[in-house]
Amino acid sequence: MENFKEVSENYTLAEAIREAQRCLHCKVPGCQKGCPISNRIPEWIAELSKGNFGNAMQIINSRSNLPAVCGRVCGHERQCEGNCVLAKKGKAVHIGKLERFVADFDSEACLTHESIPEKSRGRVAVIGSGPAGLTIAGDLSRQGFAVEIFEMEPEPGGVLKYGIPEYRLPKEVVTREIKKIENLGVVFHLNTTIGRDFTIDDLFAQGFDAIFMGTGTGKPKKLDIPGITHKGVRQAIWFLRRVSLFQSGSVGREEVAVTEGDHVAVIGCGNTAMDAARTALRMGAEKVYIIYHHQIESMSALRAEYDDAVKEGVEFLWNSSVVNIQGGDGPRLKSVTIETEGVRSELPLHRLILAIGSVPASRIVSTTNGIDVDDRGYVLTREVPYGMTTRRGVFAGGDVTKRPATVVHAMQDAKMVAEGIARYIDAMKLMESIGAFEWQED
Repeated sequence: MENFKEVSENYTLAEAIREAQRCLHCKVPGCQKGCPISNRIPEWIAELSKGNFGNAMQIINSRSNLPAVCGRVCGHERQCEGNCVLAKKGKAVHIGKLERFVADFDSEACLTHESIPEKSRGRVAVIGSGPAGLTIAGDLSRQGFAVEIFEMEPEPGGVLKYGIPEYRLPKEVVTREIKKIENLGVVFHLNTTIGRDFTIDDLFAQGFDAIFMGTGTGKPKKLDIPGITHKGVRQAIWFLRRVSLFQSGSVGREEVAVTEGDHVAVIGCGNTAMDAARTALRMGAEKVYIIYHHQIESMSALRAEYDDAVKEGVEFLWNSSVVNIQGGDGPRLKSVTIETEGVRSELPLHRLILAIGSVPASRIVSTTNGIDVDDRGYVLTREVPYGMTTRRGVFAGGDVTKRPATVVHAMQDAKMVAEGIARYIDAMKLMESIGAFEWQED
């Protein structure tokens, strides 16, 4: 669909090198400190500025398994670029676009051919193929572990494939990044739901030394508003997933909910709310509002995402809340009652989309003994080995533990969990070998 074409244009070769040459190569690089995964930014930018694309990619790969993704959807303005010394003058190096350029150029030219170590260090099962699961798989596979991913959807990628719109993150880019991880020797099992098709105990019985839960938060939070159960009210993650499935030809247009000429409102003001609002416009909505109970300074969305939404025609209702939902016949609404600073008014509306967050589903925890969660269902983990749950050998990371908030923060957490898994398996194998040695001595 043409209106879902990627919004941000890539650099040309000459533009990328010129932009890379603006880097000052600071002795204490703020950009690297601002990156959650400590990407060695000045090093690969220096290689790029000299046209050494293979070297640049090799340096990026040492810290990131998803550079083409991060180059597009990371919060650069708050992280690497926001900490660039040139940002004070409003001229920060466009690190995100440079990372994206290197990753895209590498894939198109087939420059990188990583050596695959022998998978002799242990076996790891990864549940979920979102940013956390893919990071675990890539890191551990490079370290000599045999990794298998179990994904409930028909395609891998999780939120990258089903939760971020095509105009921000093309599906072919995600597929390409996943293929690189598959080339490391990672095995994918699709249409496989842990907690239904297999349990954690089944995976251990298959010989896995450790298991990682990267299942995200698939259960929507709820609001206590009269009329909230009407069919005209949908969750943002449901809506974005339906649009993705429609674009892939898996469902019909009628399954998307938003139709031509609809008036749509989104509750929430994070990046997911911006995605839902801009996607509703692309699906033909005539009017789209974002309703937020605070002012613009409190929104969690990136300013760039807000600016793009305004440019595309999204209207913002600040300091406002929905206090009542009036349903119509069938799946459409009539209106909602808005309260703004104590004053109530009616807003004609056909669809209401909730982008207020989600919590973990209990499918795995309810079918497994020994995994403790808090009162909201988030999995509890320990510091040593980092990421291990209260069940020995079972680790968790990403949104299911409530630590991350973005793709790159999920990756940051997953990299630490990968280290914890490696240390745990190495320690267990060492103890087994010592036990076997002592038995032989006896």
